[in-house]
Amino acid sequence: MPIVRDDTAAILPRAGISWAAVLGGAVVATAVAIMLTSLGSGLGLAWVSPVSENNPSGMTFTVVTAIWLIVVQWVSSFFGGYLAGRLRPAASGVHRTEITFRDTAAGFVAWAVAVVLFAGLVGAGTWSVAAGMGKGAAAAVAGVGTSALGSSASPASGYVLDTLFRPTQPDTSSSGQDVKTEAGRILAIAAAGTITPADHDYLAQVVATRTGISAEDAGKRVDQAVAAGRDAMAKAKHIADVTRKAASSFALYTFFSMLIGAFISCVAGAVGGRHRDAF
Repeated sequence: MPIVRDDTAAILPRAGISWAAVLGGAVVATAVAIMLTSLGSGLGLAWVSPVSENNPSGMTFTVVTAIWLIVVQWVSSFFGGYLAGRLRPAASGVHRTEITFRDTAAGFVAWAVAVVLFAGLVGAGTWSVAAGMGKGAAAAVAGVGTSALGSSASPASGYVLDTLFRPTQPDTSSSGQDVKTEAGRILAIAAAGTITPADHDYLAQVVATRTGISAEDAGKRVDQAVAAGRDAMAKAKHIADVTRKAASSFALYTFFSMLIGAFISCVAGAVGGRHRDAF
């Protein structure tokens, strides 16, 4: 009996994404982003000078930086998304809506790969700088740690010990360095809060004994030192707060610029696919 064989050809569907097109668009987007970032860094360094008094305000510089981030994302994402959609192979026998979706997805994936590449390059550069400074930083940390072990754990703990063994009258036999260290701990506590009358009177006695000035003038010096310490503390807090706000604004601007870049890349991918099919 003859054997009848029914041979059928298996038609494999073409993949909806072309990684060659996606990687090509991602590499182009990364290169454009690096180029525009370098341009922005050069313009920023030329705009701001540490020796000039006509530098822009922090808010102005932050706004300009945010605008430039959006421009970088806009331009680089457009090039990457457009190339990913344009270079993706055309699919025959597929509904037009599905083709548009695939082109849009190709642009979005190209943007995502470009973000990962750019973040990897930035991270690698930061790591190389940190590795180059590793030995010096390790030595510095070791030196600080050794000196910290030989000193009090904190100004607060040293202050408590000072008040515990504080004499009724200043000890004139103590070295000048020891006296200054004790006075520094008292002023550090006073800068963070208020100085007690006992600490104020003791500092005035120490200053009067060491310098030979009157008790009244010594008290004025103590008041000036406490005021200077509080001003320094207030300035440090202000700088820390400004730095925090700047970092927060930069992170938010980066997020919104990346969101715009993702949208532009998707639209550019769809536009690139339409141009591909038109020609």
